[in-house]
Amino acid sequence: MPHPIFRRRSHLPYFLELIASLVARTLYRVRTSGAENIPVTGGVLLIANHISYVDVIVLQLTCPRPIRFVGHQGLKRNPFFNWCFEMTGSIPISVEQPRSGLKAAVAALKAGEVVCVCPEGHISRTGQLMEIQRGFELMARQANAPVVAAAIDGLWGSVFSFAGNKYLWKSPRLMPTHAFIAFGRATPPEEVSPSWARRELLDLGRIAFEERPVLKRHLGRECVRSMTKHPWRVQVIDRTVGRRELTCAQFYAVVGALAVRLRATVPEQRVGVVLPPGAGAFIANLAVMAAGKTPVNLNFTTARVALEASLKLGGIVTVLSADAVRAKLPGFPWPERTLDLKTEVEACGGKRALLPWLLAAWVLPNQWCADLLRLPRRGDRAEAGLLFTSGSSGEPKGVVLSHRNILANCAQISSLSILPETCSLLACLPVFHSFGFTVTMWYPMLRGCQVVTVPSPLDTRKLIDAIAEEKATVLLGAPTFIRPVLKKATPAELRSLDLVVTGAEKLPDDLARGFMETFHIDIMQGYGLTETTPAANINQPHPPVVVSTNEPQLGKRPGAVGRMMPGMTARIVDPETWRELPMTETGMVLFRGANVFEGYLNDPEKTRAAFRDGWFITGDLGRFDDDGFLFIEGRLSRFSKIGGEMVPHGNVENRIIELFDLDQSAGYVVVVMGVPDTAKGESLVLLTTLDLAPAAVREKLLGAGMPGLWIPKVVERVEKIPVLGTGKLDLKGCRELALAVTKA
Repeated sequence: MPHPIFRRRSHLPYFLELIASLVARTLYRVRTSGAENIPVTGGVLLIANHISYVDVIVLQLTCPRPIRFVGHQGLKRNPFFNWCFEMTGSIPISVEQPRSGLKAAVAALKAGEVVCVCPEGHISRTGQLMEIQRGFELMARQANAPVVAAAIDGLWGSVFSFAGNKYLWKSPRLMPTHAFIAFGRATPPEEVSPSWARRELLDLGRIAFEERPVLKRHLGRECVRSMTKHPWRVQVIDRTVGRRELTCAQFYAVVGALAVRLRATVPEQRVGVVLPPGAGAFIANLAVMAAGKTPVNLNFTTARVALEASLKLGGIVTVLSADAVRAKLPGFPWPERTLDLKTEVEACGGKRALLPWLLAAWVLPNQWCADLLRLPRRGDRAEAGLLFTSGSSGEPKGVVLSHRNILANCAQISSLSILPETCSLLACLPVFHSFGFTVTMWYPMLRGCQVVTVPSPLDTRKLIDAIAEEKATVLLGAPTFIRPVLKKATPAELRSLDLVVTGAEKLPDDLARGFMETFHIDIMQGYGLTETTPAANINQPHPPVVVSTNEPQLGKRPGAVGRMMPGMTARIVDPETWRELPMTETGMVLFRGANVFEGYLNDPEKTRAAFRDGWFITGDLGRFDDDGFLFIEGRLSRFSKIGGEMVPHGNVENRIIELFDLDQSAGYVVVVMGVPDTAKGESLVLLTTLDLAPAAVREKLLGAGMPGLWIPKVVERVEKIPVLGTGKLDLKGCRELALAVTKA
């Protein structure tokens, strides 16, 4: 038997195949799983996602049989691609006249060949899976050939992909590119469909993404390496008190000195951090991690009893904070060992102690800088951070996030090209919030983008001034925090903004419309949970149209929370029977992916309840469309089952706001909650800060065609609707109010 490198594995002439194979193996490190699923003989239709112009090369490197590729007819207009078509025996197909290409592909399958087609119909310009076309299904059935799906991961971001909104004209990778191809099982032609193909490619894409080498690394080490590559770059512009710039070298020096002190003086594994978003919080978190410990950012806006439970559950004896913060939080259950960050840094030896670290940042290779801090090379599934859920619908739970979780989510966000290293990110979200923890703290340190910090998202004037004066390009926040910006900012003050992203709650239509009309900014709605580290879905701007194809692609869709992050897959199930539903039907959303946590701290019972057969139960009801966009219909806890019918609280609230023309710019004015009802299982209670007469509410809702079951039986005026520090509704507090009203 000939050596594998000399075995014929393509339709290229032998000499060209040998050269191409040697070049490809030099430039790419390709690994695979499931290649044995490809039948040894007979026709096989291979379908794959299409993220770069070298997909065909890595597929052929890993496939044990020669592949006949089906490609876009228009590429033959280019002399180089025309030559490639001729040499490889590829089958051209056009949108205008698909019959000839389809006929040739079917003939090749019937002749016993492996034929590969990309069912999306074109190369992705977002890095995500596009709509699946039906042509592959027709090929398989006419040829009576089995179908094998293959997911390619690792090539997005190369010069041959559209990452960065351009082909070719970007810096090539200096190191060999790691790619992974996951092949699925051979499926009979009668069982395949576009929905099957999407599910199969997403499932295999998750498997391939999980094999990325970067996910096994150590988060702290990767941050230090990133920063010390560019010691002169300004990492943080802190506007907590006055204005202060911190370069990467300065950041590294303070972290290094503090990490040495914490390693020597703090014996516990977990260290609490109670600081607003700013240079202090960033330094504290990285220094704690560099000391070999886990940072635990505590939610200082929650109730004292929840904080005491969190401290006990996390085994937290030492807290890093600031004297100014302690003065503002007299009700916080401060442990006896609460350290002032500034005092601890000064105790390291002052500026003289920082000089060796500064010199190292400027002189030593970035790997050596990480070695000086004794940072391990491998983190993988070890604990990197501990966050406590907001408790919006129950008691706080300790969400353990691993190095793999955070590195995965940062890689997923980076792959979308919406937060490049050239952006200037306004960080105002609390670090105890998962979005503030991952996206506005760890992501900038890993990616290298500049951060402008403001201590509170509620200080609207400071937010606006920071954007205007620092020329920030990205604003992230919940709609509750973004809405006052619409009211108070002028177009000139927000001129520098390129991107506004909201999450944590549904983006109201009037807020999205107002931002577009006033600032000409289209707000991108996203979705995530603390347990998904947090970003699971996000809309992004439509990618530019490429002149060669003149074919638009979608990056966003009104009302949706975007496509799933690369490397994630999902299921939609019936929330009562757990029967799997078609992805386009509304049901409970389940997720899998490297960014999904593995369990709650010291709580196996709640961990078991959060997963079903390895799938994370989000608790949200939603559906996907054919383009892969997710629509969240509401949280299961925000539905009531009345007389056997599921009634969405959010829909009732939105209808009341619309019919009474209510203004929620200053905060929530209405909320609908479900309470037990002996006759129909549950009934609705409307809590409102306004004088709304029950009869008027009923009359307007009935007049608008709303079913009688959906109309609140009780309308109660309250002084204030409970809201959490993250901007979300305090569902637990709202429910307690509703129950108190019905029992009174």
